[in-house]
Amino acid sequence: MAEAFNEKILPADKAERYAALAEEIAAVLEGEPNLTARMATVASMLANSFPHFFWTGFYVVDPDKPDELVVGPYQGTLGCLRIAFGRGACGTAAATRQTQVIPDVHAFPGHIACDSRSASEIVLPVLDRQGRLIAVLDIDAAEPAAFDQTDAEALESILARTFG
Repeated sequence: MAEAFNEKILPADKAERYAALAEEIAAVLEGEPNLTARMATVASMLANSFPHFFWTGFYVVDPDKPDELVVGPYQGTLGCLRIAFGRGACGTAAATRQTQVIPDVHAFPGHIACDSRSASEIVLPVLDRQGRLIAVLDIDAAEPAAFDQTDAEALESILARTFG
């Protein structure tokens, strides 16, 4: 994990890193039922595994406003406090329950600029065992097109294993 900040990780290396990370996350979280602890651990472990992830965290569905996300456990600079469903990449992922891979955040309609350094991001819906949306996982990078299908598939797998 000693890559330079802007060095690209090869797809095969990235897939291997995600596979090892998935096992580490599962081992660390074994027996831990608390949702906040689980989210905080996943955010921390992801943030420390990929040097280009500068914001890694969760926006949780607000139980008092079920069409709104509120910032949850994260690693990085100040995040947006609340995001309405359908607004920006996080709100779109929440509304559609589909992973959003955004190669250029400035070209994404309705992009919310929580941190001006963000150039690309990936946002994934987080579902519980009953298939209910409980949060979204948002990861930002300062470089364009930092995320691809390898990231999407690996992160979806980690989330399903951790929260589903």
